[in-house]
Amino acid sequence: MTKFTLRFSNIAILALIAFSSITLQAQQSDLSVEKIMQDPKWMGTFPSRIQWGIESENIYFQYNLENDPDDSLYKIDLSNQSKIVKVSQQEKENMIPRYGDYNDKKTEMLFTENGKLLLYNIRKASKTELIDLGERIIDPQFMADESKISFILNDNAFIYDLDEGTITKLTNINKGKKREDREDKLSDKNQWIQDENLDLLEVVNERKEKSETSKSYRESVAQEEDYAFYAGDKQISGLSISPNGKYVSFNLIKRERGENTDVPNYVDQSGYTKDLPARSKVGDDKTEVELALYNIEKDTVFMVSTAELEGIKDLPDYVKDYPDKEWEEKVREVITSPAYFSENGEKAIVSIRSKDNKDRWIAQLDLEDGSLTTIDRQRDEAWIAGPGLGWSFGGGTIGWLPDNKHIYFQSEATGYSHLYLLNVDNGEKKDLTPGEYEVFNPELSNNKKYWYLTTSKEGPDVRHFYKMPVMGGKMEKLTNMTGNNQVYLSPDEKYMAIYYSFSNKPWELYLKKTGKGEAKQLTSGQSEAFASYDWRTPELIKFEAEDGAMVPARLYTPSEETKNDAAVVFVHGAGYLQNVHQWWSSYFREYMFHNLLTDLGYTVIDIDYRGSAGYGRDWRTGIYRHMGGKDLSDQVDGAKYLVENHEINPEKIGIYGGSYGGFITLMAMFNEPDTFAAGAALRSVTDWAHYNHGYTSNILNEPVNDPIAYRRSSPIYFAEGLEGDLLIAHGMVDVNVHFQDVVRLSQRLIELGKDNWEMAVYPVEDHGFVEPSSWTDEYSRILKLFNESLLDK
Repeated sequence: MTKFTLRFSNIAILALIAFSSITLQAQQSDLSVEKIMQDPKWMGTFPSRIQWGIESENIYFQYNLENDPDDSLYKIDLSNQSKIVKVSQQEKENMIPRYGDYNDKKTEMLFTENGKLLLYNIRKASKTELIDLGERIIDPQFMADESKISFILNDNAFIYDLDEGTITKLTNINKGKKREDREDKLSDKNQWIQDENLDLLEVVNERKEKSETSKSYRESVAQEEDYAFYAGDKQISGLSISPNGKYVSFNLIKRERGENTDVPNYVDQSGYTKDLPARSKVGDDKTEVELALYNIEKDTVFMVSTAELEGIKDLPDYVKDYPDKEWEEKVREVITSPAYFSENGEKAIVSIRSKDNKDRWIAQLDLEDGSLTTIDRQRDEAWIAGPGLGWSFGGGTIGWLPDNKHIYFQSEATGYSHLYLLNVDNGEKKDLTPGEYEVFNPELSNNKKYWYLTTSKEGPDVRHFYKMPVMGGKMEKLTNMTGNNQVYLSPDEKYMAIYYSFSNKPWELYLKKTGKGEAKQLTSGQSEAFASYDWRTPELIKFEAEDGAMVPARLYTPSEETKNDAAVVFVHGAGYLQNVHQWWSSYFREYMFHNLLTDLGYTVIDIDYRGSAGYGRDWRTGIYRHMGGKDLSDQVDGAKYLVENHEINPEKIGIYGGSYGGFITLMAMFNEPDTFAAGAALRSVTDWAHYNHGYTSNILNEPVNDPIAYRRSSPIYFAEGLEGDLLIAHGMVDVNVHFQDVVRLSQRLIELGKDNWEMAVYPVEDHGFVEPSSWTDEYSRILKLFNESLLDK
């Protein structure tokens, strides 16, 4: 490669690269970079955002049959399943939302529209406006007595009586501070001025004394005011009203995220450089969350203390690596969910996470005094995560069964995320879905007697939908197509709309009765141009890693006639993501690019390295405190597998990826130069101390507490190891992985005297590119890199 050149994407460069790289393509492939990186509309139109009509009569979805600038709302009527109809504007305005709150018999549903509270009668297909208060009503719920409805307005809880038409305000929660608690203390300067003024002007002083005397008298004879709670400088969030109307829980949140990083936009429409506000860096999240319980009968608020939770003062294991530092055993900060009330409103549980994310507690909340009792604790010395475990202020999959004594939740206690029941009266816990697979999106049936859930029971590469008795038992498989079956149940649960895809077939919509039988395809959106190419079904393989683990991968192999003894390793991004599976990849451009590479004779391998999703807790946490450790060695072992089993020249192996994949590419080029001759690092993290808090602190802890983890995980520290040819590509308005990352790395490479790298920058692109010209330019450069660095050896 040539010496470092900072290149801005433009038409002239694009044409030059296209000419140099596509000559070879035209001889061996029906694909080209320009073709596969153009606007995705060339592939056809595919459904998205599936939802049912409230009466189970229509399936609605986003689609585009008329070549509109954007997708529009379409529907299929079950009475005429062969016809796809564009929904009129009037019908859209009259649609009843699918996700309101139903009564027990599923005959009525509460919802809001333009801030108003409405009731829909499903049998009569009629809606009734109940309340219009001129302000936004949120979260309406049927109470245990279904003649009453709870709702939230202006951060307070209310009850509406359907029979009497009356509204009762349950709480008196106020923003800010009570008047007498406000700090009106004057500054030293202003206090001096006031004192001097009172000394000089006798009448002013007399009036002040008279005012204070009158105020004291009024306070002495005034009747006691109704109880009021003041939130002070905290935000009110997550109000939850008990079904019996006796209790309300809410979170008090104080946000302090530290210093944000501004991202300069050099191509703003104004012609001036504008700063885009972006995130702060890891270690800057100082958000504080408290849980409050409003006892309506006692007319008071209890602040819920987490200081007595089991293990709340436990130190993490990594402190042993810092023997010279004094570690204080103190009550750790936590994030609390709102209270989850039982259906009769007499019990409540709370999901609680430690801010270091080493613990997740489920605790029973005493509704009389706000105290907590731990009923389940999941501890992970890496970090708590996995399907159904939830993030931020939510508890993930969690709730009550109708018996008011069993709660359900998901946990990785066995190493895989499973669905559990726990009896809060006796503490008995049961894993409803044991085995080495994971559970996704469990939900109770209308009658609360069954679970509907998606699992990877038949293998991590497929997803199927099941029905299971509520207390556990045999799971009945309800889907049968190999791939990914994302099921949307009709409100009456008689039908399943299935959003389905396979490895080489994009997502389409299918319909099936809930039970046995075959699914019927309702949409077929592939364009003629897309369907004319014979898209490959990658071979799913496993190879042995250096530590004996079997690593999943997708393999693309060229024909013997076109094979060129060179290989490309693709590294998926997102960190916790799965790409080795039998459904249409979210990396569809890369999938098409791999087909092109294979046509040109390259062997391509796509690896679900350590840290990827879909394989349980141990695989997920394999990168803890060392990103660029096992996740990198898995790429190296994949390359060795190709050399040993597919006649690949060990000097002709390239690697590329974006985001986390770009990070791994840099680590590979810097730390494994004997394995990888060329690499393309796209929108890559170069120094984890400069990434965000939520993602990074889980895996590497915080820089101030665990600098060892950051030092061995950040590519910028290893840049001196670069030997092969490196392409760095980055969007300049990337508010996720900031352009600053590669600017700092480029300076490091310059100072090291490295001349075998180049950078392509994209002035109008964020983290996820949107312009076809940018995609085309970037992947033309990647193809040129591999053709020149691997094939010319």
